[in-house]
Amino acid sequence: MGHGSSKDSSSSRRGKMRQKLRRIVRRESRSKHSADRFKLVSADDFAGIALLTLISAKMTFKDKWLASVTLGEQTFCTNITENTEEPVWNSEKKLLLESNGSHTARVSVYETNLLKKNNLIGYCEIDLLLFLTQDSDSDIVEVDLLDPSATDIVGKLSFSCFVEDPEETEKDFARRILSIVDYNEDGLLSFSEFSDLINAFGNQVAADKKEELFKYADINGDGAVSIEELAALLARHQEKEPLINTCPVCGESLDASNRVGSMVHMTLCFNEGARNNVMSGSFLTDKQASYGWLLKLSEWAHYSSEGTGSQLATKTRHILVFDRMTKRLVEEIIDGKIVLAMRALYQNKPGVYFLEKGGKEIMQKLSEKQGDKMNSVDSIKEIPKFIDLFKDQLNLSETKYPLDHFKTFNEFFIRELKPGARPIAFIDRDDNAVCGADSRLMAFKNVEESTRIWIKGRRFSIKGLLGNDVSATPFIGGALVIFRLAPQDYHRFHLPVSGTVERFVPIPGSLYTVNPIAVNSLCDVFTENKRVVSIISTAAFGKVAFVAIGATMVGSITFTREEGDYVQKGEEFGYFSFGGSTVICVFEKDVIKLDDDLLDNSMRSLETLVRVGMTLGVSTKTDGR
Repeated sequence: MGHGSSKDSSSSRRGKMRQKLRRIVRRESRSKHSADRFKLVSADDFAGIALLTLISAKMTFKDKWLASVTLGEQTFCTNITENTEEPVWNSEKKLLLESNGSHTARVSVYETNLLKKNNLIGYCEIDLLLFLTQDSDSDIVEVDLLDPSATDIVGKLSFSCFVEDPEETEKDFARRILSIVDYNEDGLLSFSEFSDLINAFGNQVAADKKEELFKYADINGDGAVSIEELAALLARHQEKEPLINTCPVCGESLDASNRVGSMVHMTLCFNEGARNNVMSGSFLTDKQASYGWLLKLSEWAHYSSEGTGSQLATKTRHILVFDRMTKRLVEEIIDGKIVLAMRALYQNKPGVYFLEKGGKEIMQKLSEKQGDKMNSVDSIKEIPKFIDLFKDQLNLSETKYPLDHFKTFNEFFIRELKPGARPIAFIDRDDNAVCGADSRLMAFKNVEESTRIWIKGRRFSIKGLLGNDVSATPFIGGALVIFRLAPQDYHRFHLPVSGTVERFVPIPGSLYTVNPIAVNSLCDVFTENKRVVSIISTAAFGKVAFVAIGATMVGSITFTREEGDYVQKGEEFGYFSFGGSTVICVFEKDVIKLDDDLLDNSMRSLETLVRVGMTLGVSTKTDGR
């Protein structure tokens, strides 16, 4: 192996090392935002790294096929195959699994359209944690691909999956690091090769004591460092005296106190650049990965520059929300003409001026007219159209009555669900609040946070929201939770807390849309719209204000309980007729600790898709759950 002491050989070795790193970085740079994608996970959260390989599929017709994999807030896709009934991809991706994070990957298979949107033909879901106990040479698995709008089987998908445990991940990382400077490719590092590696880490303290580190690493004293010895050295020193301060691939600074997170980050970075036929990234959802190149070109600039959540809604047709159940990002698609109209009305001063000088009265009349239409017998023909429009977002098997039970569209719109369709979390614990609607939720510790991040109206306040007949004093400084119901959602709202209904206070007003395009605009949507304020007196949370807010096309807010009723959390409280709408719950100051995931998403301007009965928060007056 020799020590290669001459300047020429040393320069040659460093040149080879730089070339290897450049190749990895070049491949890595093809996928945008790598540093954002490979976050630093803590040791407690790290469950393993899954190597998922999409091998092939058997479809029922010929086409050029594309597959995507979505896990949490990441989506990756394969290359497009030739025209065939049996596409072959042999495309792989390493995916980070967290103990408390998403572990169910959704695989979607599309027939491709280069110009427009590709058509989703079939999908399946794979629980990656099931592969934790399987060997690395586990057999190929074949699963059914399901029609997204029905339960029909439309094809078969073949894949393999192997989950590395943390120890194997450390060895794999050491192997990749070692390969950069193992110039003679014998699987061992001489002192000169080891020296080049330490220099590449950019840690001057470590560079000044390379001989000491080499002796420390060479456990068996054979004058060389093996993969196992290098892995042991990195593990010991990353905990006590980190050798690596920055990722050599993407350049991101690493948390010296988070050895596992740093190791996982660099392993994924090296894998991205060093392996062949790796799925491409840069996508947030499977819908985004399915776009043809022309649509990608027109939308990508907005996605890459605006981030997630409501910022996207102001620029594109799409609103990204985080599905709390599947732990994946999903897109809420809005008709392009409606988006243009909302931008014209809510996102510029002439539009707002029009609304203030008579436009709101016009919208009120249109909403009333549409409400009458949806209550007519003729409106029944709108039901199939509505179901087709939202076919991948409606679960009609949960509906209490069959479709032929409904005599008008509004009867269908306010449909009830079967008993048990919405389990209530901690049903016997009144000190645990639950989500009051199937909705897109934003949660804030106080109104100041909500106006800084989400509500951009010029005069929003708790007093303005509750009106003149309800004292706002008990709620000043309290937590605020916004439940936004889209048209495709179950439109009956439920009680988030147990207690006594003290009063209902109707407040007349406008019928602006509650879409984020308007909420994030100059309009004071929540304090000007028609609404009903109910006050619930509780033992665990004090007084809770439950505000049902109407919106465009929603003229009717109906409560199914009365003043003086004692109510249990999770019980039905009322419903909205046709259209989108919103519920806002306001708590007294310092009485509730809202769930961390809801707060974290909200701080990113990212709505969380929730269902009735999911946990919302716990009373601070008790010892907790």
